Amino acid sequence: MQITKAVITAAGRGARQYPASDTVQKAMLPLVDRDGLTKPVLQVIAEEAIGSGIEEVCVVSAPGDELVYRRLFRQQAENLRSAFKGVPWAEEQARLLLELDQRLRFAVQEAPDGYGHAVWCAREFVGHEPFLLLLGDHLYVSSEPRRCARQLLDLAVAEDCAVSAVQATREHLIHQYGTLTGKRLHDRPDAYAIDEIVEKPNPTLAELRLQVPGLRAGHYLCFFGMHVLTPTVFHLLDELVRGDVREGGQIQLTTALNALARREKYLALETRGARHNLGVKFGTVEAQIALALAGVDRERILALLLESIVKMNEPPREEGLTAKAPR
Repeated sequence: MQITKAVITAAGRGARQYPASDTVQKAMLPLVDRDGLTKPVLQVIAEEAIGSGIEEVCVVSAPGDELVYRRLFRQQAENLRSAFKGVPWAEEQARLLLELDQRLRFAVQEAPDGYGHAVWCAREFVGHEPFLLLLGDHLYVSSEPRRCARQLLDLAVAEDCAVSAVQATREHLIHQYGTLTGKRLHDRPDAYAIDEIVEKPNPTLAELRLQVPGLRAGHYLCFFGMHVLTPTVFHLLDELVRGDVREGGQIQLTTALNALARREKYLALETRGARHNLGVKFGTVEAQIALALAGVDRERILALLLESIVKMNEPPREEGLTAKAPR
């Protein structure tokens, strides 16, 4: 199995980031990456794929967004080179922006009909090849030298099958994620053969159907927001789209993935790293701190955080009182 293509779903309008997302697409909001450069979110996510060996990246976007993205990337590169002429970091950032612009392809999701529908919109770009799938509002920070996407790709190539990244997640958070159960592989304690997937289950349902032997009590395997999928998934999604089969009013990817698990070999991998969901409250703040702590400015950020915590916990000074000089 050779995997050279990636899909990033980024057609959502970013309601939780309003009013910032009313000015610029949420995927273009800036973050300081691990290398110390300030980048749009989309660039950080795309570099997760490209840095893992992917050659082409398709962004599933809303109508008209391709021109906006390309104009912003090219304009930023031009502004960097003109405003910081000859400055190494600016030249590097401009180069990365223009290289990304050349690797990007776009597919349009005409209406917000769900995550599964968004993936289905990339079928012509992917063709009959396996592909890496990423969310446009999730950032990933690996806890080992390999990127999170590279870990997933390595297992998919080795096992010649679809693989979804998962993370052991506390029970009170599982309503936010697709959650699955499966059997741990004998030769890979971090990998599972998937049996069933439920989209955003409640704790009662999870306790009845989704417990996985060997996990800590009160924890379940939840999707990490990253998958390697085979082209079979497009046949399954096509059936859902043409039959208008919806759950919660939308075409769900989870429905197709459950069918995929019944049709062919499909694994889950406990990825060594952390996901950061920009679409939840304080998600952008959490992601920025995580990137900083994993990057070149780690020591500086640690010192700043410690200093801030100390100041917050200092007892308040009483006004009007001054310290007496020692006798």
